[in-house]
Amino acid sequence: MSEMQTADQVSLANSHSAPLATTAFPWWLQTIVFLGALLMGAGALIALLNPAMLVSPHDEINAAVHVYAGYLFSRNAALAILLVASMIFRAKGTLNALILLTAFVQLLDAAVDCMEGRWVIVPGVLVFALLFLLASARLRSHLFWRKEA
Repeated sequence: MSEMQTADQVSLANSHSAPLATTAFPWWLQTIVFLGALLMGAGALIALLNPAMLVSPHDEINAAVHVYAGYLFSRNAALAILLVASMIFRAKGTLNALILLTAFVQLLDAAVDCMEGRWVIVPGVLVFALLFLLASARLRSHLFWRKEA
């Protein structure tokens, strides 16, 4: 073999064996994402297993409630699974998009809660949304509406 082929093979072999550099997310960002995924997962399970917990005790649980509870399960379960997966795989761009999606879902949920007079849960939902917006700003070093993000 020629000297050049041997050097190319050695550099090629070394490039495959070198560990990939991964950047760890800050502990507080991981905590926010995992806690959010846990809450979304819990909401999904409640919607699937006991949709009566989603409404007032005197409200009737009918077929329509079960249909919409199924949609809530699908939405929350998908977000929870993908949030955790993107955190584990360190997919920064995907994680940021999912964090923003989750934050906006929570903001819309808070708006619906306000319109329907569920004032007790509005602060918790807003805090959840704001924590996710803060996490997004940390991931991208800019707020999502800025061109730099």
